[in-house]
Amino acid sequence: MKKINFLIAFLMISIIAGAQDFSVNTSKSELKWTGKKVTGEHWGYVKLKDGTLSVKDGKITGGVFNIDMNSLINKDLEDPEWNGKLIGHLKSDDFFSVETFPVATLTLTESAPFKDGKAEVKGKLTIKGITNPVSFTANKMDDGYMATITIDRTKYDVRYGSGKFFDNLGDNMIYDEFTLDIKIAVK
Repeated sequence: MKKINFLIAFLMISIIAGAQDFSVNTSKSELKWTGKKVTGEHWGYVKLKDGTLSVKDGKITGGVFNIDMNSLINKDLEDPEWNGKLIGHLKSDDFFSVETFPVATLTLTESAPFKDGKAEVKGKLTIKGITNPVSFTANKMDDGYMATITIDRTKYDVRYGSGKFFDNLGDNMIYDEFTLDIKIAVK
């Protein structure tokens, strides 16, 4: 019986060895968004609500990051009135429907092995209840990871000002892709 218990314990340790699960340090993590239009761009931040990351054998094997859409802020407009109008519009049903969908989720499913501190990562992004595949390059840092994800907002039913859906927008056209520059600090 002792041999069987030892064997089971050895197998469990072997399976677990090399695997690391991390909690995200939300106060040290940063998500910067940038959206562009014909006449310029806007940028700001959104906060992580929580997150976890799993790494095994030098590869990301999983992770879930919940993004608090209510935390959306703009940093390029100094006038409080215009800043408030932009954030109100981004939170409205024209864009991210934050009242109905207060959380967006990035789920990581796999990655290539890290080479020279970089790895290709695959996952799924859910915005407004709509999920689409994403892939990006992650850069390993001492205390976490960095990445830039380019997102086509129209795949998540965010169509306002899109040239794909509306004609004659002229200078009012908003580009369909926006970027999310991510710095994830882990505990």
